[in-house]
Amino acid sequence: MPSSFRHVVSGTLISIQTGQVRPLMVGGRKMVSAIGKTAVAGPIEVGVLGLAGDDQADLSVHGGLSKAVYALPSEHLAWWQVQRQTRGATMFEEALTPGYLGENLSLQGVLEQDLFVGDCLNFGDVVLRVTQPREPCGKFNAVMGYAGAAKDMVDSGRCGFYLAVDKPGTLRAGASFHVVQGHRSVSILQALQYKAWKHRR
Repeated sequence: MPSSFRHVVSGTLISIQTGQVRPLMVGGRKMVSAIGKTAVAGPIEVGVLGLAGDDQADLSVHGGLSKAVYALPSEHLAWWQVQRQTRGATMFEEALTPGYLGENLSLQGVLEQDLFVGDCLNFGDVVLRVTQPREPCGKFNAVMGYAGAAKDMVDSGRCGFYLAVDKPGTLRAGASFHVVQGHRSVSILQALQYKAWKHRR
């Protein structure tokens, strides 16, 4: 068992976000996206295809059974705020809020290097299985306000991860979870690095 994991066995669900499909300008082209998420008050139902009321604009890259929910460590938001301000997006002075990067769940206590594909987040009423890292696209650059945002996500490993819903139920912000280990062969960070290496070949 990796030594780093001994200190990361549980965490907290800081907030929950959902979004609807809206227009988005990407490289001068008008597209649609549900990347912008807003916080949900109160409990929310989680089904096998994700959170109630949450849309996905392109089901070829988001959604489905293996990518039903997208989670991001809330610890990353401050880092992303610095990046967008130092990479030319100085007009964005407001602090990034949970959901801005498209995350459904803002978590505290687990990072990409600590979670492995096949691990589960057990909330009691809901069990979510870690499936793969997020791979950013041009829409992420547009939302963040600078062209290198997708590259920064890959290079830094601050990508978050997709989750399958093994046990549907109800979630509420503030809930705690514990990590149930899977086979632990590939961490989320390692999976992201491997995908990036394949794209460069």
